[in-house]
Amino acid sequence: MAHRFFASLCCSLFLSFTGVAASAQSTAFDHITQTHALPNGVDLRDGAARMEITALRDNVLRIRISQTEQLPEDASWAVLDSARHSTVSVTAENSDATVGFATRWLRVAVERNTGRMTIRDRDGNVLQQDARPVEFHGNAFRFYKTMPLDEHYFGLGDKTGPLDRRDQAFTLWNTDAYGFQESTDPIYKSIPYFMGFRSGRAFGVLMDNTWRSSFDFGKQLRDVYSYGAENGPLDCYFFYGPDPKQVVETYAWLTGTPPLPPLWTLGFQQSRYSYDSQARVMQIADRLRSDQIPADAIYLDIDYQYKNRPFTVDKQRFPDFSGMVQQLKAKHFHVVAITDLHIAKAPGEDYRPYDTGMAGDEFVKNPDGSVYTGVVWPGPSVFPDFTRQQTRAWWGGLYHDFYHLGIAGFWNDMNEPAIFETPTKTMPLDVVHRIEEPGFTKRTATHAEIHNVYGMQNTRGTFEGLLRLEPNQRPFVLTRASYAGGQRYAATWTGDNSSTWNHLRLTTPMLENLGLSGFAFSGADVGGFAGTPQKDLLTKWLEVAAFQPIDRDHTEKNSGDQEPWVGGADAEAIRRRYIEERYRLMPYLYTLAEETSRTGLPMVRPLFLEFPDALPDRHPIDVDASASQEFLLGPDLLIAGAPFPDKMDDYDVEFPSAQWYNYWTGEKVGKPAALKGNGQPQSSSGPVLTTRVRPDLATLPVFVRGGTILPLAPLTQSTMDTPQGPLTLRIYTGDHCHGSLYLDDGTTYNYRRGEYLRMDSSCQLNSTGLEVHLGPHQGSYPAWWKEVRIEVYGWSPQKDQVAVQSSTATLPLEKSVNCVSVTVPDNGRGVDLQFR
Repeated sequence: MAHRFFASLCCSLFLSFTGVAASAQSTAFDHITQTHALPNGVDLRDGAARMEITALRDNVLRIRISQTEQLPEDASWAVLDSARHSTVSVTAENSDATVGFATRWLRVAVERNTGRMTIRDRDGNVLQQDARPVEFHGNAFRFYKTMPLDEHYFGLGDKTGPLDRRDQAFTLWNTDAYGFQESTDPIYKSIPYFMGFRSGRAFGVLMDNTWRSSFDFGKQLRDVYSYGAENGPLDCYFFYGPDPKQVVETYAWLTGTPPLPPLWTLGFQQSRYSYDSQARVMQIADRLRSDQIPADAIYLDIDYQYKNRPFTVDKQRFPDFSGMVQQLKAKHFHVVAITDLHIAKAPGEDYRPYDTGMAGDEFVKNPDGSVYTGVVWPGPSVFPDFTRQQTRAWWGGLYHDFYHLGIAGFWNDMNEPAIFETPTKTMPLDVVHRIEEPGFTKRTATHAEIHNVYGMQNTRGTFEGLLRLEPNQRPFVLTRASYAGGQRYAATWTGDNSSTWNHLRLTTPMLENLGLSGFAFSGADVGGFAGTPQKDLLTKWLEVAAFQPIDRDHTEKNSGDQEPWVGGADAEAIRRRYIEERYRLMPYLYTLAEETSRTGLPMVRPLFLEFPDALPDRHPIDVDASASQEFLLGPDLLIAGAPFPDKMDDYDVEFPSAQWYNYWTGEKVGKPAALKGNGQPQSSSGPVLTTRVRPDLATLPVFVRGGTILPLAPLTQSTMDTPQGPLTLRIYTGDHCHGSLYLDDGTTYNYRRGEYLRMDSSCQLNSTGLEVHLGPHQGSYPAWWKEVRIEVYGWSPQKDQVAVQSSTATLPLEKSVNCVSVTVPDNGRGVDLQFR
């Protein structure tokens, strides 16, 4: 390698940012001395240093770099084996100045004299370009990329701040961040992936490195973004859309999709730290049912345990734990129990997790070989060595008794891992883990390498253990800490937020970026965890959360009560209405969840994901301050909270396209701005459609995309209840009118053998009226409905009649404000209707 020391200022800035010792030598891969063409890429050398660039797909590149001839181990906690071993043929493209190759979608060129790499699409658009060659600082490394003025960046999981990462810098180091604020960093998760978006074109970057790492989007150096780690492999993936949805789906191809969750996890969930007695748990359950607030789950935090020891029960507070679980099941509640990963160090006390763990040598160790001990909730505790397949299997087996008691889900908290009585809040960096894992070289590793992946492997042990105990039952695991790919094992939430209006505002971009980063099934502690919320704040938060994937009301010990009825009957009525609406929308929510399990597309989406060309200059509409609290639930519902929810000022809702309807009234939203011949608004920068909204405590603005066929169900008090009455399909007339519905038993994997129901519908306006097609039921799972109520918005009939295909009879239309409707039988074979 050609050794070149860089300007002292740049070096000192980098070293201070990464924490690398100031004496570390700086070198760079900056001169190509040897090249070797590969069937799927190119192998480059700079002296002893090596760079291998290969194509896994026509739109996916893998870049591996080493300071020696030996590339890093080809193993990953994040990227699936099937993706890492995928390959496509490429065409070499070399010149006197560059060496590289082309796929059907991409062109790669590395400058021979500088080592700088440029990636273009086949039309010549620059997608990513080195600002300078990759640098090494001892064991640390860093990539520097040019940052165009109009490029925006998203991802990195649930980092705080605006949706757009531009002009911000972040550290990835899983941290217990109780009471985090908008500027707090790092927090709970490390997901070293981001999406770049410029002029309607999107790409993704995954840096697969578990060590402490950092991403800087123009904070340190003007017009440059950079990323790197303090140690470990240089193993990066670059993937192209150009559509941002394709980037998300490719990230899912690399790291896996979330599994289809049990249906009940989409219902309302009630929790606190802690419902600390059996009597209190039953009181909460009975109040939810007596007040007719739909709900599906009650959580048990650490106070149900004996001395805070995982996998135990305090029999004084919970004298009939098994009976309580069965009583709650009879009331159609699911119980989610916390099981933190710290195991109480309790020798001679008949504490099975500790005794069997010591007997099996399952715990992480100090450098001298002794078992590491740290203080957490149970006091002195030991910690499973989750990088061992054997240890994960042992951990999963600990769930046997709870799972067979009927506990429906498990909550892995404190798994950053959080440690008390230490300034780092976690294990010492020299604690030793053993990597004993198929696909990896057997070796030991320090906690500095394993820390960011530790919580993910904790949830893997839980998820896989539950599957072994009940192979045909879908597990539910909720985690606080994770790494890229952790969505394969657990849902997540944003950690210990606060009961403030600002934290309600923070929730939207945090969930959007989590969804873009693989964690589609995510939520925030509704009402805030730290502190007691104002009455109106709890109301507004419950409204917004009704349209988010996980709807869990949760708060901390010593705060005020935070259940939906707190604050009086008027507040409870508003909150109940929104929770009820969530249950009516359950067919839509579950259909989105099934799509997520196949594609990785998130349930909560930024507007640009569906509408990358919403604005004339093709910048993402979500980065506009006025649209910062808008988000999509799936492709069809737009939720438009106020940019600052505690302000009482009127605000504009910006729409990414021209056809939208008010969800609550069915009224079509205004007329779009005057259009040019190309369908874009006359304004050079503004949205095609806006509407003015006056804040109202009882109303959350929600809109439906024109062309949507939205499925709804009769109200139930639990997802375990069978809806009574017809399925409703709301047709919001517009372009490309279509809709889909998915249904199965909600708990098992029987859908994999065809026991599901899928129904696709469409509509078309023509000269004679409105044609509606209800598709046949696909799959063998039976529908709960016998009739379908069709409601049509945005269109007025001439004859107030509906003709049914293959029948001479006509049906009368019902008419109401903004809507016409009809109810028809559904025998599962499909039907065509003509509204006239």
